[in-house]
Amino acid sequence: MTLRLYSAWRATAPYRVRIGLAIKGLAYDYSGVDLLAGQQRSPAYRAVNPQGLTPALEVDGRVLTQSLAILEWLEETHPEPAILPKAPFERHTVRAMAGIVACDIHPLNNTRVAAALVGLEMSETDRLAWIQRWIVDGFTALEPMVARDGRGFAFGDTPTIADCCLVPQVYSARRFSVDLTAFPAIVAAADHAAAQPAFAAAHPDRQPDKPAAM
Repeated sequence: MTLRLYSAWRATAPYRVRIGLAIKGLAYDYSGVDLLAGQQRSPAYRAVNPQGLTPALEVDGRVLTQSLAILEWLEETHPEPAILPKAPFERHTVRAMAGIVACDIHPLNNTRVAAALVGLEMSETDRLAWIQRWIVDGFTALEPMVARDGRGFAFGDTPTIADCCLVPQVYSARRFSVDLTAFPAIVAAADHAAAQPAFAAAHPDRQPDKPAAM
């Protein structure tokens, strides 16, 4: 099986998939997509992913899109080590945690939305407040879940899809100067996970498309 990941070094959605691939121990070729330059909207990339978003994972010529769907596919095709619990209620909890990040926080703060806010002539200060607001809103819902069910990681004592989503979102929160004081369980789980080798390998600073000047 040959894998190629279309990724953007600092974007949180491909960061999730890089973590999943690393946990599963899967090697892949890397194709960087420059979101700030608009490469995701180019005809060449839209031929890969017509939605013009990252990530996309090419598997023996077939293309998978949407980070959560890709993580579920990884779990189904490479079940060990597992990134979903076995019990249905526990699986629901992990999926709900991931959904808070991937469906409720991230879509309001991605590159497309940021560009739209610029087009609406929102000031840089107001754009930052917008980003911070939605991260805090999502983390406020997520914090008690992690506090209740986390035992080192966001859920339980092994990494799950929830951690694949949480670690990139905490990275983003820190990038945008979100005050994380009110979220000790989230911070502890994310920092614990981020220190593990699979998560460290997926970190934005270790990606080949990171600009040299940063």
